[in-house]
Amino acid sequence: MNDLGQDLELRLVRYFTVVAAHQHFGRAAADLRVAQPALSRQIQRLEKYLGTRLLDRTPQGTRLTPAGQTFLPQAQALLQAARQAELAVREQARTERITIGYVEDLVITVAVRELRRRHPDAAIATRHLSCRDVGALSDKRVDALIARTPLPLAADNVSTTPLYEEPRMLVVPRGHPWADRASVTAEELADEEAAPCAFETPDWTSYRILGAGVPPMESYEDKLELVASGRAIAVLPVGDRRSSLRPDLVTVPIEGAPPSQVVLVSRKGDPNTMIRDLRLAAKAVLAAPPC
Repeated sequence: MNDLGQDLELRLVRYFTVVAAHQHFGRAAADLRVAQPALSRQIQRLEKYLGTRLLDRTPQGTRLTPAGQTFLPQAQALLQAARQAELAVREQARTERITIGYVEDLVITVAVRELRRRHPDAAIATRHLSCRDVGALSDKRVDALIARTPLPLAADNVSTTPLYEEPRMLVVPRGHPWADRASVTAEELADEEAAPCAFETPDWTSYRILGAGVPPMESYEDKLELVASGRAIAVLPVGDRRSSLRPDLVTVPIEGAPPSQVVLVSRKGDPNTMIRDLRLAAKAVLAAPPC
């Protein structure tokens, strides 16, 4: 016997319910806007598939057979379920939306472009965040965040996808004793004091500004100004090109420092299906900038 869940055509089921409602092939054909002979053939196809007659013709029109009476409520429920499934999918398509946060110097344009290619009708927005705005994920101002680790987010509350890694570089003012070096080592920097951004930790997993007695800075530009003034030095990912915009600063490769990691994070258990596709798009097209 045929598997109804796989082979039964909803179109034939709908034709049957319309004939049953009108109890007349002619009126049902007019309602369906098909020719009456064609409708009769389709009902015959359905009856052949089910292996039993569903309708009997009478001088007044048609009437349900016992099998037809049994099948009718099931057919109506099947069509209703199919309609609900269609509406649910269409509603989701109309309301697909995502806001993507990104931090400081990161450029996510290619990932957003790829996501828009995959979801041309979705509402896709981006939001640039400072290092102090990473809480935008927790308070739902953004649905996903692309940033450098570490982040002030509990691991139990977020899903994290590594995207790429970057080596570290030292940023010093021109005239600094290390400015003309081909490279420096992590050991040479190990005893310096840190003045980090609010969410950063004094390790090698995020950029930091180094210098004795330096208070926390409010902005990235303040930190660069501190470096340029000779009161601090900075350790940054090589992909952060903002320091190169200042002619009074020099970058030097660092040997032996763990790389900076760029990740995509989202709230664990978030039902937004766009997050999964953003993750796929970002992994497909984002890569570390050339050194």
